[in-house]
Amino acid sequence: MDYDQLIQKVLEHIDAHLQDDLSAEALAKVAGFSVYHFYHVFAFRVGYPVMEYVRSRRLAFAAAELSSGKKVIDIALMYGFETHSGFSKAFRRRFGCSPEVYRLHAFCGAPAPPSLAKMEQYLIGGIVMEPKLVSKPAIKLAGHMIKTTDTAGENNKAIPAFWGAYMSDGRMEQLHKEPFLKAHAEYGACFPVDQDTGEFEYVIGVEVIEGATVPAGYHTCEVPAATYAVFSTPPSDNEHFTQNIQGTWVYIFNEWFPGSGYEYAPGCVDYELYDERCMSDTGKVVDICIPVVKKEG
Repeated sequence: MDYDQLIQKVLEHIDAHLQDDLSAEALAKVAGFSVYHFYHVFAFRVGYPVMEYVRSRRLAFAAAELSSGKKVIDIALMYGFETHSGFSKAFRRRFGCSPEVYRLHAFCGAPAPPSLAKMEQYLIGGIVMEPKLVSKPAIKLAGHMIKTTDTAGENNKAIPAFWGAYMSDGRMEQLHKEPFLKAHAEYGACFPVDQDTGEFEYVIGVEVIEGATVPAGYHTCEVPAATYAVFSTPPSDNEHFTQNIQGTWVYIFNEWFPGSGYEYAPGCVDYELYDERCMSDTGKVVDICIPVVKKEG
C-alpha cells in the first residue's frame, strides 16, 4: 500500500471516529508509521498538521449538527470539547462567528468524505476543508479596476498581469497608506459577466471605513450582501500558491457544486480575500468566497 492509500485510510478513520479520543500516536498506528514520520507525511500530503486537521474536521461536523436543534454544549461534548467556552472559541476562529449566530445560517449538511485522489486530480497540494456558509453584509471597496472578458480565456491572462502591475508600480503601497482604509486585507473581486459580451469588471480593492471620503482616481464599488460558501485553500509555499488557488476554483465547480444542493447566486460578486495569512513564504492561505443560493426543487 502506497503512502497516499495509507493517508486516505487515516482520513477515513478520522471521520469514523471523530467522537472518540483521537491522538497522533493512535493515528500513526493506523498508518503503520512511527509518530515522528507520520507527523511529517501527513502534514506534507494533507497540508495541515494532523491534530489541526482533526479539530477542523470536528468543527465542520459540529457546524452541521447545529441545525439539528441539539444544545450547543451537547454538540461540543460530542466532538471532544470539554466546555461551551472552549468550543465557542475554536468555532469562532474557524467560522468567524459564535455557534449561536451560525445556527441562524446553518445550511450545511454533513461534510463530504475527504479524498486525496480528487486533490491530486485538481493539482491541489492538500485537502480542501468543507466551506463555511455565512451571510455577509454589503462591503464598500476602493481600489483599481480593469474590464476583461471570459472569451478565449482572456481573463486568465489579463487578471494575473493586472495584479503584477498593481504590486510593482507603486499602487499597492499607496492604497495601503490611505486614511479611508478599514483593514489591509485585499479583495480580488469578479463582478457579474455581461451575458451578451462576456465582459466583466475585476477589482483589486480594500474595504473602506464607513463614511470615509475616497479621493478621485480610485475605483469604488459595492459587493452586495449575500450568503457565501467560503473555501480556504490548503496552506502552500510561494511556488505552489497560485496553483493551489486555481486548483481550488476548479474543484469548487467540478466537485463541490454538483453535490452541494447550492447554485451560484445571480447578480452577486465572488472574490478572493488576501489577508495576513498570505504574508509569509510558507503556509499561505486565501479565502475564496462564492455567493450561493439553495437550488429550487
